[in-house]
Amino acid sequence: MDIVQPIKHSMLSVGASPVMWLMLALSIASVAVMLERALFFRRIRADVRALIASLHDRLRVHDLDGARELLAGSPAAEAIVVAVGLAEIRRGASAVREAMAGATLLQRARLERGLGFLGTLASNTPFIGLFGTVIGIIMAFEQLSASKAQGSASQAVMASIAEALVATAVGIGVAVPAVVAFNLFQQRIRSILDQSAALGHVLLVFLEDQRLPREPTDRHSAALLHDAANALAHQTAGAEGA
Repeated sequence: MDIVQPIKHSMLSVGASPVMWLMLALSIASVAVMLERALFFRRIRADVRALIASLHDRLRVHDLDGARELLAGSPAAEAIVVAVGLAEIRRGASAVREAMAGATLLQRARLERGLGFLGTLASNTPFIGLFGTVIGIIMAFEQLSASKAQGSASQAVMASIAEALVATAVGIGVAVPAVVAFNLFQQRIRSILDQSAALGHVLLVFLEDQRLPREPTDRHSAALLHDAANALAHQTAGAEGA
């Protein structure tokens, strides 16, 4: 049983038009995803350097409520990650670190939404265009073999080859913007995750600093230490004299 002829006739009867319509739909979907992601990243954009400085200032004076308000008022994904860690601050540095790690995973999924479609489109659209090209070449050879008039055959062949080249061009035209957008969004996601880690370290440094023994720096504490040292010295001297 010859399976080639039925497949060839079905391709010739349909032509490359369905492939072109498919790529047109994919291009519209690609543009929609790119616009949605661009607006999303613009909406969550914030000055993370200023946020780090403000958070450090509030934690330095132990203003935890102010730190919570600062993070809650920021639209940045970095602030969401650290806010989750700040909510676990009473449970210690380990709990804060694990909470921020889990929040980072959730934010990564939120940031990467739609990028799988762009990556798949960038990888496979040229092959869809190549499929249309193959159909156009099959049509060209079929028309060339079926026609007896050289002039009409040449026109039909040229039309089929032109249709095939259009399919290839459209496939590349859909794939290239998807590749560029995918790479740009991935770079932006890496930057957000790095900034989340930097902002989280501010909170972790504060927690580690709380665990360390602190030296008195004010005059009152120094005076108390001086008096305690003198008392200990007098007690030692009295014990030796006795």
